[in-house]
Amino acid sequence: MSYLSSRVARLGVLACLLVVLAVPAGAAAADNYVALGDSFSSGVGTGSYTLSSSCRRGVFAYPYLISQQRPNTALDFVACSGATTSDLMANQIQAVKSTTSIVTVTIGGNDIHFADLIVQCTLSDCSAALDSTRASLATTLTSRLNTVYAAIRNQAPDASVVVLGYPRIFGSAGCFGSLGISSTERTKANQLAVDLDTLIGARATDPLFRFTYQSALGPFASHAVCSSAPWLNGLNLFNTTESYHPNRTGNSAGYAQMVRTVIG
Repeated sequence: MSYLSSRVARLGVLACLLVVLAVPAGAAAADNYVALGDSFSSGVGTGSYTLSSSCRRGVFAYPYLISQQRPNTALDFVACSGATTSDLMANQIQAVKSTTSIVTVTIGGNDIHFADLIVQCTLSDCSAALDSTRASLATTLTSRLNTVYAAIRNQAPDASVVVLGYPRIFGSAGCFGSLGISSTERTKANQLAVDLDTLIGARATDPLFRFTYQSALGPFASHAVCSSAPWLNGLNLFNTTESYHPNRTGNSAGYAQMVRTVIG
């Protein structure tokens, strides 16, 4: 090899080393994160909806918090207040692609009209309606959840999918935040939350989907409405939409941490 060609070869090796050294240590490809779901994912209850007033998406919602906490995470935030499984399939699922690496979702509560039930509890007696909803829970939700989960897995076969559950809303004691809701109704509403948790968890972790399920029952257990450190809003007569949804702490210390234990 001539002196000139040897020198060129050495310069080529040096150039390659400089390119490698220019990449920060620990740098990795960006994670494409899609946040699907209903009001528990959009951020209802946090009081700020600057990302979407119609869907009530805000910067204090757990998906946005996670995207800010994790370097190289690109968020497609499509969760929307009031969404049912049908709404998700019609308006949100398109955001999930083969390049999606992380998906989070809360869905199912609006399919059983949970918010309407709590309003009924506040205004009148809801005990029979809660019993009826619990009895028909599996019939109402199983196939709908299967449809959503199959679509997510088919469209993002390699994604880490975290399905999040709903908490028990009420503690053992009542207060102004549970105005109009009797002890019996609070107990039955919590039983419905437990049954919903069981059903969603069973479907999410089915081998067909291989999702990770994060129950909210444990993390929120000491932070229900009327607790000394609530992560959920109680009844807000001046803004009823905020009622019975996770507050800012419920999103940051609750749901965001639940997701971070899975995705890092």
